[in-house]
Amino acid sequence: MKLLSFALLFLVSLTAIGGEKPSVLFIMSDDLRDALGCYGHPLAKTPNIDRLAARGVRFERAYVQYPVCNPSRSSILTGLRCEQTGVVGNGTFFRSALPDVVTFPQLLRKGGWTTHSFGKIFHSANTGEGQRKDWLDAGKSWDKAQSVGPVAEKHTGEVRNLTGGKLPWCTVGIMDGPEENQPDAQTATEAIRSMEDLSASGKPWMVAAGFHRPHDPFHSPRKYFELYPKDSLPLHRDPADMTAAPPMTFGSSWQKIFAEFTDNDRRSFLQAYLAGVSFMDAQVGRLLGALDRLKLAENTVIVFVGDHGYHLGERGWWNKSTLFDRSCRAPMIIAAPGFKGGQVCNSPVEFVDIYPTIAELCGQKTPSLLAGKSLRPLLEDSAREHKKAAFTLVTRGPKNFGQSVRTKRWRFTNWSDGATELYDHDTDPQETRNVSAAPENAATTAELKALLATLPPWPKQ
Repeated sequence: MKLLSFALLFLVSLTAIGGEKPSVLFIMSDDLRDALGCYGHPLAKTPNIDRLAARGVRFERAYVQYPVCNPSRSSILTGLRCEQTGVVGNGTFFRSALPDVVTFPQLLRKGGWTTHSFGKIFHSANTGEGQRKDWLDAGKSWDKAQSVGPVAEKHTGEVRNLTGGKLPWCTVGIMDGPEENQPDAQTATEAIRSMEDLSASGKPWMVAAGFHRPHDPFHSPRKYFELYPKDSLPLHRDPADMTAAPPMTFGSSWQKIFAEFTDNDRRSFLQAYLAGVSFMDAQVGRLLGALDRLKLAENTVIVFVGDHGYHLGERGWWNKSTLFDRSCRAPMIIAAPGFKGGQVCNSPVEFVDIYPTIAELCGQKTPSLLAGKSLRPLLEDSAREHKKAAFTLVTRGPKNFGQSVRTKRWRFTNWSDGATELYDHDTDPQETRNVSAAPENAATTAELKALLATLPPWPKQ
């Protein structure tokens, strides 16, 4: 049996994408919801990501394990649920909880790949300069890891805080000067230079490019704001009969501040978010252009994801960290040589599935504790069923939390204070009517509660 397993693994490594080991381009966008042309957004101008979707598989129902940067990224890169990692905030370095865990870039590095990371892949925004190298995981996950920031002395433009300073992060910046002054342009430049250098070595490589946009502060070059004339932008309006959210839904008092927004403030926020999406898309286009120019696309696995979703006014919220689809769902596109492009997968998938997918496409054996399941069968045929449900966690302090399960039709959320939510996506895709108390849904609620019971316990034991 062991010999057979080894033979099958060896066969995968030779035949999955051709005779040589594939390289990997991993692209992550910060705070990106489905505001992309290929996801049907009516306004977003994202020709480069749309082009990537046309050569790969676009996952329509892809869900993160925690809708905040550090917990989500730690989960993606370790292939473990947050209930396993214990990382549920931006202040916990994943190796302080799991010092010996093997991330997927580390797995490839051990297998002979040279791995480079640029920009924000692992979260390190809340760390001091002395900690940043550790949080980047240089020397373990990466042969080289580099974060970048704006060119301070040239960082000029029209900058306004939308909350009068109450929320320092909520700042719109219409920036002047060359695009290369901005971190995302520098990230793309460094990633391209790395691909050029590594391709000449003849060894397989993994390059990760982590773009900050559309994350706050909402600073992007002026020309991307001009793509979205502010006065023409439509605003989301919640229905008057929407079910009130449970007490722990938002986890902060920011909703009161957001309620003070004028429609001009809301349009400024939306314009800046979309400008950031298009600026990020332009950098993705540079990466794809370099792959084609260097003739690397024929043997490169490309994975594009947002690290979680984002609200743009739904339920009066302009941020993440909820257990609604807007926060839990994020874009995922995978393009791999040898697989049909332009496919759309409607089966629920999870971001913990990324690790085993990359490992299988690269012919690498995965650790036994991984929570996900390889998406390779869906690259072959996107109409296949993958898994019954996807799961997301949020915490509200050390003891309070919510766990949510999403199937094709339903979202069910169970809060530690006993509150429950059930939304029928067949009739209510915006999750405005909580039908958990309806007698006719008792069997559905029981079934979804049983799915949540299969998760590792939280708080972590």
